[in-house]
Amino acid sequence: MQSILIVSRHSFLLPILIICFLVCTGCNEDVQTPEKEVSAEENVNSLLLKDYKPESLYQSNGPAVKKAAFPVIDMHAHPYAKSEAALDEWVTIMDKVGIEKTIIQSYQTGAAFDSLVAVYNKYPDRFILYCGFDYSGFEEDDFGDAAIKELERCFSVGAKGVGELGDKGKGLFYSKPTKAFGMHINDPKMKPLLEKCAELGMPVSIHVAEPIWMYQPMDARNDGLMNAFKWRLDDQKGIVDHGGMIAILEEAISQNPKTTFIACHYANSSYDLGILGNLFDKYPNLYADNSARYAETATIPRTVKKFYTQFADRLVYGTDMGISEEMYRTTLRILETADEHFYDRNISSYHWAMNGYDLPTDVLEKVYRGNALKILNLEP
Repeated sequence: MQSILIVSRHSFLLPILIICFLVCTGCNEDVQTPEKEVSAEENVNSLLLKDYKPESLYQSNGPAVKKAAFPVIDMHAHPYAKSEAALDEWVTIMDKVGIEKTIIQSYQTGAAFDSLVAVYNKYPDRFILYCGFDYSGFEEDDFGDAAIKELERCFSVGAKGVGELGDKGKGLFYSKPTKAFGMHINDPKMKPLLEKCAELGMPVSIHVAEPIWMYQPMDARNDGLMNAFKWRLDDQKGIVDHGGMIAILEEAISQNPKTTFIACHYANSSYDLGILGNLFDKYPNLYADNSARYAETATIPRTVKKFYTQFADRLVYGTDMGISEEMYRTTLRILETADEHFYDRNISSYHWAMNGYDLPTDVLEKVYRGNALKILNLEP
């Protein structure tokens, strides 16, 4: 009787208790449990290498380089401008940073090459066009005659050189419209074309191999992993390795002493510039451009400065990284200054910092312009 009485005495509270219970039950369905706060240490422990983007705090940099110390001939670009307005803008940027002329490595033959001539002829003093090789029918024994005729035709309408040829280990494939996988630059079928280039005074720019990291296992020991993984070649069967590609290049150079070769990207030997230096010592018809390998070499500025000083007559400036004031100025900064430990993620996807080469003025003048004038048979 006592318990019933107690309930009865407080029965006026029962509806209120029921309502509160229902409301609170409904509220629990919408309330999220607060996420566990993640510590900075836990964040670092789960940080992916590709997301590591440090910012340099070192106060070791001089004034910014806004314009090149000498007029520059960019020996390695591509037909980036897709409209007349884009071409006009490119010239404006070239003027700002001190680029006197730009070599357009088009890869193209036929009507596609002719169309580029029509576009870039708006600025005949600022752009020089290279054509490609037409590899159509390269599998046939009689390959060569038609390719030579097309080369002569391209020369007649304005081509001043050939390039960029490309072979990363499976054969020549950069030229358009036909790829020549299985045929390398030292193939006997290529010799008549290379001899015709010598006869016409057309230098040949060729990209052989890739940086050494692309051929190595993609593991924790790979020093260039962040960039190498994107361009990896280690997982491709039947590919000629880095050393094999250098040997192929050397054979072609030695067998065509009258043809001027420009090995793009330091012949992809940034990790050991002595490989390229050895070729320079043997073959006076070989040059190299530094395009798109600034990040690979700005890690070893003292070694690079020594190399440039020793082979100042054989190196030329190139970009191969699109069109932007910032890109050009970063290349100038690397070549001209003694700045240390800085980053530019627009031209580098490696994890390491860059440093300036601090090249002497006489070396800069040759790399920027003097050697290119000689290669292109232009008056200084």
